This record gives sequence, C-alpha cells and structure tokens, in this order.
Amino acid sequence: MRSIWNGAISFGLVSIPIKLVNATESHSISFRQIHVSDGGRVRYRKVCELDGEEVPSAEIGKGYEEADGSIVPITDEDLAQLPLATAKTIEIMSFVPAEEIDPLQMDAAYYLAANGATAAKPYTLLREALKRSRKVAIAKYALRGRERLGMLRVVDDVIAMHGLLWPDEIRAPEGVAPEVTVSVRDAELDLADALMATLGEVEMASLHDDYREAVEALIVAKSGGAFEPTEAVVEPSGGQVIDLMAALEKSVRAAKASRGEAGAAGGAEAEAQTQTQAQVTPIRRKTGAGTSTGTAAPKAVGGKKSTAASAKKAAASAATKKKATTAGKSAAGKSTSGAAATKSTAKGTAKSTARTTAAAKKTGAAAAKKAATPRKRTSA
Repeated sequence: MRSIWNGAISFGLVSIPIKLVNATESHSISFRQIHVSDGGRVRYRKVCELDGEEVPSAEIGKGYEEADGSIVPITDEDLAQLPLATAKTIEIMSFVPAEEIDPLQMDAAYYLAANGATAAKPYTLLREALKRSRKVAIAKYALRGRERLGMLRVVDDVIAMHGLLWPDEIRAPEGVAPEVTVSVRDAELDLADALMATLGEVEMASLHDDYREAVEALIVAKSGGAFEPTEAVVEPSGGQVIDLMAALEKSVRAAKASRGEAGAAGGAEAEAQTQTQAQVTPIRRKTGAGTSTGTAAPKAVGGKKSTAASAKKAAASAATKKKATTAGKSAAGKSTSGAAATKSTAKGTAKSTARTTAAAKKTGAAAAKKAATPRKRTSA
C-alpha cells in the first residue's frame, strides 16, 4: 500500500520511524455531470481570474484570503518550517482507557507501518505495551496543513491510528431530544430487551452495500441495452398497529420466525389476532323504532369480561342442547312402550275373540244335534 505521510512516533525519548497508510477505501460509485439534451460531459475548468486562462494542477498552489480580498501565498516549504514538534512527528501525550473516547470524535483511520529495519524493535515494543495495558494512546500530529488529534490502538499485529476531532468541534445536542416528557413502562422495556436478545449479534464481515450492488447491476443492464425498470416490492404492513406493545410483540415474533426458533409457529395465529383487534369496527346506531343504521358488526374479542360472557353463553347453549337430547330420547322411549302396549292389547283381544267364536260354534253344534234326535213318547 502506498504511504501518504512519512514521519516518526515520539514515545517519550523513543523515536519510531513510520509510514502512514490509509486504512479505509471508498467503494462508492462516482457519477459524471452531463448535458441532458445531448449527453455531453460537463467539466469544471480551473481558470485564473486575472488572465482568464485555464491553469494546470501543477501550477496551482495555496493561499490565504484576507479580509480585504488580498491573497497571501503559502507554500509546502513554509508549512514544513513551522516550529511545531508535530510537523513530522506523531507525539504521544497520554494513555487512556478506550471507553473514554467519544465515538463522535472518530474520523479517518490509518495504519502505521514501521519504516525500516531499525524501526521494528521500538514498533513492536509500543504495540505490545498497548496490548498489555488495554489502553489507547492519545497523540498529536500534523497532516495536510493542520495539526490534528489522533488515537493509537492495536489491530491484529499492526498499530492503527484514528484521527479525532478536537473537543470543540463536537456540537452539543441542544434541541435534538424530544421536548415532551415520556414515561416508559417496565413491560415495554422487557419486550425491547427480548427483541434485542432475539436479533442477537451479526457477523460484521457479512455486511455489504446492497445499494452499490444494485447501482452496478443497473449500469451493466443499461450499457447492454437490456434494462427493464421494475418497481420495488413493498411488503404489506398488515393490520393497524394500535400501540407500542403490539409493535414490539410483532417484532419479536417476526425476528423469531426469521431465525426459525421454537414458538414461531403460533406467531401467525397471534399476529392474526393482533390484526383483528386493530381493525376499526363500525358502531351500530339506532335511528327510530326498532331500526338501525350501519352494518352490524360482531363485538371485538378483547378483555376479561367479554371472554367470561362468551364462556357463559357457550355453557348455557351446551346445557340446553343436552336437555333437548335427553327429552328426545325419553319421548322416543315412551312412544316405543306405547306401541308395544297397543300391540299386546290387540293380540289379547284377537285371542279372546277366537275363543268366543269357538265356544259359540260348539254350542250351536250341540243344539243342532239335540234338535235332530227324535223324542220318546211316554205312557200315561
């Protein structure tokens, strides 16, 4: 990697020759300005105000503009001769715990490379001292025409330096916090903690720039003439969220479902219930004698009273159904008994009739035989 600055680390009386190398790089896509009507590129030309001619980069220097508009030229040699110890030196001032550094002060990051074989020993000494102390070094250095503040720490086996903003460059957050007083319940904090625990940690190396990849694909498609614009797919938000608790609960269920954790199966049912509760139910209003306007809507399932009433109605309905079934069975039994009794009576009557008929026939036959027999006469 190409160095952008050469100097030394001043560690007490120890001097460590180093080279400053950029630790980060930008992968953002740069666009050019063009003339929309014909596609011609629009360029910025650096033109001298005195002679109106374009000036090449090699002939451009620095200058300070005073209040009256006059320019005071400043060269790199002038800056190099400033009576500052930090002109070519990263001067370590103190060592502090890393948590004392406000992340708001973080600026550009650099790697410090040992410059030469003689720098290896003191470089390693400083690196190991930083590791064992678990602290960071606060230092001053000069770069690009100004003195800066830096923080040195160990990354793997390399000393890295983060540029820091000066404390007076950090703006106070006045008027940024909510102006209204808001109280947060313990239940809401518990759900927020549950959501944080469910989301868990992320592999930082797995994160990437989706927007940049989409822009690169767009450029490739347009350059090949096969570009077809498509609308972004926006997932429906579902039911209306009625409060912060519902939003937190839904977020926890969604996070668990995305990770395939146990208990996510009932999430769809619970979510459907949440969405049902969030729907707006029209109110049925009476307008006259027995008339009503609007659409009659079922009562929302909600509190304990509604649940108890529903349970009571269900129990009463079951009891009524059971009673009706028992009565039906009893009636059916009585009907069967009556039919059997009727059948038995009819059978007895038939037998009695048959016996009477037989007796009558027998009596008639005896009478006929007696009538046919001649009577004997008796003498006086």
